Amino acid sequence: MKRRDSLKALTLSSLGLAGMNPQVAMAEQRELDSPPETPIKIPGGRQKEEAIRDARLMKEKFFTVSELATVKVLCDIIIPKDAKSGSASEAGVPAFIEFIAKDMPQNQVPLRGGLKWLDIESNKRFKKIFTLCSKEQQLQIVDDIAYPEKAKPMYSQGVAFFNLMRNLTASGFYTTRIGIDDIGYVGNTPNVWEGPPADVIKQYEKYIS
Repeated sequence: MKRRDSLKALTLSSLGLAGMNPQVAMAEQRELDSPPETPIKIPGGRQKEEAIRDARLMKEKFFTVSELATVKVLCDIIIPKDAKSGSASEAGVPAFIEFIAKDMPQNQVPLRGGLKWLDIESNKRFKKIFTLCSKEQQLQIVDDIAYPEKAKPMYSQGVAFFNLMRNLTASGFYTTRIGIDDIGYVGNTPNVWEGPPADVIKQYEKYIS
């Protein structure tokens, strides 16, 4: 199930979430652990209080081991590894989602409830939790909740959960180096200007005294 192209279009406008990336928070924590005589430099121009809060959140745990394993499987279904770049989990997206759950508590109930729904649905169909299902069985469930316009009303909770997971996965992935390289974004890069092309100079050389 290839979703990379649609995810790029869906989440390019969400790159502002980079400031919530756990990699940034980890860097901030390292800065805050510097000796007192060392000037504290906060990446991204963030306030010291914000960096302290993020460092505290990084030390806390929200997902259980089982829940985090399910998050990892879902992330890699949404953005799998391909010939061009690594998977969502290889980019550290599960850690990003864990951080967001703590940083934005309003996501905690939808995330935990959605993971529970996934295991209940999996048990109903295959008599085992989602992470123990085969890839084909996992995709069978995902296909029923990944396309809101096609999903049956009975899967509405699963659809809402998967929408949230897809948005968080894409936001996390495309604010990492792996994701940025996957897009092909290079930012502002220096170049060398060698003057007007020769044909242009020839066209206007009669005006040059």
